[in-house]
This record gives sequence, C-alpha cells and structure tokens, in this order.
Amino acid sequence: MKDVFHIALLTHAEGGRSCCDHACIVDALERALPGERIAVDQIADPALATPAPRLVLLHQQVLDSSYDARVAAAIRRWPDVPIVGIMGMQRNDDQLARDLPAAIRDFILCPLDGRELALRVRRVLSQDHPPDRSASGEARPVRVHSLVGESAMFQAQVDKIPLFADVDAPVLLQGETGTGKEVFARAIHYSSARREHAFIPINCAALPDQLFENELFGHAKGAYTSAAHEQAGLVLEAEGGTLFLDEVDALNPYAQAKLLRFVQYREYRPLGCSRTKLANVRILAASNVDLRQAVANRQFREDLFHRLNVLSLVVPPLRDRAEDIPLLAKRFLQRFQRADGQGPRRFSDEALQKLLAHAWPGNVRELESTVQRAVVMCASATIQAQDIECAVDQQKKVSLTGSLRAVKNSATMDAERAYLVKTLVTFRGNVTHAAKAAGKERRSFQRLLRKYGIHRESFQQDETGPIGAYPPPLHPPFDWHA
Repeated sequence: MKDVFHIALLTHAEGGRSCCDHACIVDALERALPGERIAVDQIADPALATPAPRLVLLHQQVLDSSYDARVAAAIRRWPDVPIVGIMGMQRNDDQLARDLPAAIRDFILCPLDGRELALRVRRVLSQDHPPDRSASGEARPVRVHSLVGESAMFQAQVDKIPLFADVDAPVLLQGETGTGKEVFARAIHYSSARREHAFIPINCAALPDQLFENELFGHAKGAYTSAAHEQAGLVLEAEGGTLFLDEVDALNPYAQAKLLRFVQYREYRPLGCSRTKLANVRILAASNVDLRQAVANRQFREDLFHRLNVLSLVVPPLRDRAEDIPLLAKRFLQRFQRADGQGPRRFSDEALQKLLAHAWPGNVRELESTVQRAVVMCASATIQAQDIECAVDQQKKVSLTGSLRAVKNSATMDAERAYLVKTLVTFRGNVTHAAKAAGKERRSFQRLLRKYGIHRESFQQDETGPIGAYPPPLHPPFDWHA
C-alpha cells in the first residue's frame, strides 16, 4: 500500500477556515498526483501539524503584514517543504508577484480553478529536489522543531542525529521518563533517507505478553480460533521506514528472544504462516532504565542488548541542563496560547526562578504540563510565580557515593551552575550586570559560563522595563577559581 501524500492547507489563524472549497482542492491534487493517496490537513498553526507534509498550500484572502509572518512560520516548521500560495483577488498579477515573499514557489488566485492548481502543483513538485548534501559534500544541518535546548550536553546529543541518520544501524536511546527520547527518535528518522516512509512507535510496556508476536508480526487467516482474517503486523506497516520500540526493557524473556532474531536478521514469520518474510525497516529502541544494569541483574538478554546498542544516545535529564528551562518554558507558552488571543504572553523573572528551583523529576513532560496549567489558570498577560504549581520544596538529589572530594566537587559545581543560571535570568542575559552582581570581572564570569556550557542568549527576553535587583554575591563554599 502506498504511503499517504500529506499536504498542509494553512488557513487564517483567526478563523481556521478557508474560502476555497476543500473538495475542489483534493480533486485538483488527485489529478496532479495520479496514483497517490492524498490527505489534505487543514490547519491554522504549523506548530500543530503532524505528520510533516510534502507540500504546503498557504491561503490568504488579503495580502497584508501578516502574510510574511505566516510564511516565516511555515519555513521554520518545514524548511525544505515547497509552498504554493492561494491568493484572493485584490490587485493585478504583476504587482502581486512583486509583493509575494521569495519563499513562495508559485501562487494561484481565487476563485480556485482546479485544473490550474493541478498544473502548478505538478510543476512545483517536479522542480523540488531537496539536496541530501551541500555542494561541499557535507550533510545538511538538522533542524528539528521539537528539539529545544542550547546546553552543551544537550547539543552533544543533537549533533549525533545527522551521523546516525546516514546509516541504518540500530540505535539505543536511554534517558529518564519525559526527557524526549521519542522526539530524538523521530528526528533521526525524519533526517534519514527513510523519512518518506512511516515512523511506527510501539510502547512495549503496553503490549500484553501473549500478544507481542501477533502485534509485531501479524497473523495468517485461521492462525487461531478468532483469526477470521489475515492481519498485517506493525513490522509490515513500518516497511521502508522506522520501527521505534519504546520501553523495550519491559519485554518478557520470550518476547526478547523473538525480537533478537528479528533485529539480527530482519526475518520474521507471521503467526500461522509457513513462510519467512524479510523486512526492510530500521530499528530504534528506547529505555528509561539502565539496560547494562538490567543485563547484570539478568532482567534483559545480553545478546539483545548488544544488538540494539550499536549506536547509543543518552538524553540528559532536565535538572542537568537548567539553562534550557527558560527556552522550553517560552516555547510551551507559545504553543499553549489561547485561541482568543487572550491570556499570558510572558513569564515574570520570579516565575522563571521558580521553574529553575524545581527538580523536575518528570523532566520536559512535567515542565510542559506545568506551563499548560499556568496558561489556563493565569488571568493576566504575565505569568507570576503564584500561577505556577510545582513542588518547589523538592530539592535536587545529591549523590553521596564516591570519595568525599568527589561529592564536594559535585555539590559545588551544581551550586555554581544554579547561581549562574539564576543570575542570568535576573538580568535577562546581560553579562555585565550579572558579573557585577556576582562580584566577578566580566571576563572571569564569561569563563565560568563557558565552563558550564551556558549561553547567555538563552536568557535574553524581549520584555521592556527594569531588570531585577542584584542578588547577593556568592560566598564560600563556592570555588570561583575552579
């Protein structure tokens, strides 16, 4: 079965409706793309679109100042997807062509002519050949909308994506619950040559033990009493694409044995079928526990671990990249803005400090829920500290294993990092004011920022008005000469 050819129809954000006939658009696209399975997703905000489209149709009744912003939003979300404009009748074609943004590949005027739309879409798609490599032979930079973070340890994992995307080897993603392992898995898939095919996630913990083989490989008609029809498994659904095995550590020993052979040879046999099939899929797996320790505890097969752990990616917990909290919070605030345009648009400095003080055991997922709750509960344009509901008294756990020197150094570094982040939040990324508050020279303060991989740009805000008061300078036991 052919993959679905997804097309995004961007309508007016305020109304979410288009004056163009939806059926007419679908009919025109079916003529432009004969033999394809067409799906037109009508949306107002590119950030909410899933899956990624192959073409964007951007409808605008009146060409005004909002049009450039809508085009820019579409480009940020899908940098390599061609855009065709559907414009209302408002001026002569020559002037319209001059005023349209350069990113628009082509445009058509309302009332919509299906045959003309089909011709223009066909021409744009025939000209669209996004290069996999630049003229210098280097891989294209990966731009994934959902990967937000500028901390050194987070970027170190993001930098692995183009390397992992260029090969077909299995990848094991490890990290705590809520850190974004599936987001990284999708980034690898959509940066690879398999991006035109399906990404199929499977929550292994949600599959009953007796149904794992049936769900994964499918069954033939009559394989068991209730098998009245043949059923394809998730492996066949992911053919040509990527199979993502989330919480792979939850599989029982029988399922692990079945998975081992499939990972090793890509061979499988549906229940009740006498013939072995060969799958063309890439396998990504994720776990929120330490699989090496699970192997040592005889809870996970060692041979399966080594088959999955060809390439490894560890997603850091949110508490270890505190400088990314303001970035993530602002991104979630933009996502959860109310449809009526009312509600909060920014965080106060006190609110950001409260977010920074939390340990975030639920990581990015917990932060997302917290911001969404604050948007609902806040009645003003600025989210204050009292609008944020989180357990601020929950302190970050300090590991007491190892030598006294190691524990002391670890605690000192955590405190230094927390102070630097808090000071930059207070002064909105202004290094001069932050250094003065810390009682340090600007150059020394910048060296500390580099030491911890903290980027001041992450804390710069657009709000006007006075910045916060100087926090008290640090006192021992903090070692500023480290």
